[in-house]
Formats: sequence, C-alpha cells, structure tokens
Amino acid sequence: MSVGRWILGGLGFVLGGPIGAAIGVFIAMFFESSDNVLEDSDGQGQDYNDPRTNRRRVTPNDIKISILVLVACVMKADGHVKKSELEVVKDFLRKNYGDDANEALQMLKTLLEQNIDYVSVAHQVGEYVNYSTRLAILQFLVNVAAADGVFDDIEMQVIEQISVSMGVSQGDFDSIVAIYKPKRDPNWAYVALEIEATATDEEVKKAYRKMAMKYHPDKVASAGDDIKQKATEKFRAINEAYESIKLMRGMK
Repeated sequence: MSVGRWILGGLGFVLGGPIGAAIGVFIAMFFESSDNVLEDSDGQGQDYNDPRTNRRRVTPNDIKISILVLVACVMKADGHVKKSELEVVKDFLRKNYGDDANEALQMLKTLLEQNIDYVSVAHQVGEYVNYSTRLAILQFLVNVAAADGVFDDIEMQVIEQISVSMGVSQGDFDSIVAIYKPKRDPNWAYVALEIEATATDEEVKKAYRKMAMKYHPDKVASAGDDIKQKATEKFRAINEAYESIKLMRGMK
C-alpha cells in the first residue's frame, strides 16, 4: 500500500477529527511526528495552520480525501458496492487524479472496509470547506448514486444526511438531484433552478442568473481540478434547465 505526491503535497484540516481517524493508517505511513508541519514533495516544511485563526487551512488534497471518505460511505450504504458506482468513481479518479489514480483507489478500498461516522465527517467538511465546494462534493455523491440510472433509497438518505450535516440548503440539494433525473421528472428544470412551475418569465430569468452565479466554476478554482469539473457540469446543467424552460414557454 502506498500513497504518493497528492498526499505528500500537503494536508490541512483533514489531519484532525473524524476524517483524520478514517485515513489514520495512511497518515502514519508518511508522517512520523507531524502535528502542524508537513513535508511537501520537495522536502520543504510547510505549516498548514492559518496564523490568523490557528485553524488548519483547506488544501486541494483535503478536498480529494474528503470526497474519497464520503463516497465510500455512500457506496456501501446499502450493504454492497455496485459495479456501476465503482466504474463512475474509477473514471472520476482517472480523469482528476492522473498518475495517482491507482493510489487513490487503494485508499478508497481501505475506506470501504471501515465503519465511518459520515455525519461527523460531513460536519467537519461543513466547518472548513466553502459553500460552493460543498455543493460540488455533494454533486459527485449524487452522481455516484445515480450511476445505474436508479436512485437507491438508502443511499439517497445517506446523501441527504450528509447534505444537511454539511450545511447545504434543501433547495440546493433538490436542485442537484434534479439534474440527474430530467427524463423521469417533467418539472426537473424548475427544481434545478429552485423555482416553482408557476414562476413568471421574469422570475425564471432572475433564478437563472442567481443559480449561474452560485455554480460558476471560478468560485471553486482553488479547490482543484476535480471539484472545478463538477462545478462546470452543474453550471452546464443550469444552462440546460434554463434553455428547457425557455423552449417550453417560448421565451426569448
């Protein structure tokens, strides 16, 4: 078992709390006595505490590990790991982790063998990670649950509890779920824009502008390419929802 550059590059808030406990075996392999200072890939010491708040800063690697821990909780929620879900995760790892994908997959397999308190993990993510990044993390979890085209009730309950624990609003949760079931829900576009089907054309335009701003990929640029990709997908879905409503209504 090995974990390479994507952890050695630096960790912040995930070293403590329930996430730190979940990945403890990997931390122990590389950091013998590191509490506040880690080594980067060049062997130079890095202090990942924010001197203004004395809280650990959030790094892109923190986000990657948080995703792995939470996705493991979702994948095993119904008692078994579906092949379709694993393929989605593998594809995500290949596209976003590059040469480190196999090592990330090894970490995921280890996490799948653990009993993880996903509510506590989600609380930790909610405390440190900005709202836009939390939305992108949530979107990936829903994407995994929808891998076989059917939402498993148990998995969706776990994801919704994670959403609440991360401090995500019910409207934003429903909006993310909606983009994965447009063919089954004729009102998906309205749910995606967090409005009612009775909204006026002006309210539709206003909702679109608000959602486009909320999910603009630039808001998560510092969280890493993997998160930016999910934000981009959501941004495109928001545009698709808006175009769908415009077509139905004959709006210009």
